[in-house]
Amino acid sequence: MIRRGLALLSLVSAPLWANEPAPELKLLSEHPVQGMSGGNLSGMAWCGDALWAVSDREDDVLYRLDTSVSPWQAEPERFEAGPPPNSGLPWGMRMRAWLSGHVRGGHLDFEGLSCDALGNRYVVSEAHAAVLRVSPAGTAEWLRLPESLVRQARASGMLWHFNALFEGIAVDPKAERMWLAAERERRGLLVMHRKQSSWQCTGGCVLMAQGGHQQPPAALGDTPLPRSFSALAYFNDKLFVLEPSAYRVCRRSPANGTVERCWSFAAEALTEERRYREPFGNAEALWIDAEGAWIGVDNNGKARGDGEKRPIVWRFAAPSGGWMARP
Repeated sequence: MIRRGLALLSLVSAPLWANEPAPELKLLSEHPVQGMSGGNLSGMAWCGDALWAVSDREDDVLYRLDTSVSPWQAEPERFEAGPPPNSGLPWGMRMRAWLSGHVRGGHLDFEGLSCDALGNRYVVSEAHAAVLRVSPAGTAEWLRLPESLVRQARASGMLWHFNALFEGIAVDPKAERMWLAAERERRGLLVMHRKQSSWQCTGGCVLMAQGGHQQPPAALGDTPLPRSFSALAYFNDKLFVLEPSAYRVCRRSPANGTVERCWSFAAEALTEERRYREPFGNAEALWIDAEGAWIGVDNNGKARGDGEKRPIVWRFAAPSGGWMARP
């Protein structure tokens, strides 16, 4: 209750800069990705000495991105996930996910990717609200998440709509804390703490939940879009959240989800040659480091303005003053 009250207070007492235009990030390079047979780059993280990616249309593979060639080449690493645990999602929602998996591929619907200091990779299954850990050796194991996780999220208004469940994941380097992002209607952030081999809701899992709509960048017109999250990244003890419909990256508190600073990438992403026809944002993957941000685009196999149909990874420079700078 205390955590929820603090989260509500933070929304009421939003900083004065929150309504001002977010500073624009500078695009350094963009890279088409060749070799993701299922396409649909839905998560990305730097693990060890390489950038890795995951597709939401494939249930048994992670991709190591060879960035030494052009275009970048996706090198598959296979694993066997096994049956996911029952997370408590309603039967009807699980059936819709099963049917969707048969039609489009990807029964597990992997979204988001994160790594710990030991090189373990973590991906979240949107279809089953479950988290899979893949070791450096390629062994896969479903994590023991709190039985109350889905129940708490739904009690806060999240996870009520099909294909709008957990979309992002972040793990701290010691794998002691894990955050999940609920996508939209309502969007939100949840946190768990590891105790030996299981994860627990310490004082409640829900950090924040938020509904409503927001104005997209001017280039997309004036029709409000649902507030949404599509990826999480952990850097320097802060959470960085990708907000696709607003075309921005926001730094948030890992303790209560309060937004601290935002940066836009709309000016670069919405040029005529880079735009897709969909009104919503296609950015679904995020990784932050001291030098900048990696943002991955899940284009669902559709062509953008210049005809490019492959998944795209953008490299943006860190903002002036760094990611920890105050407004």
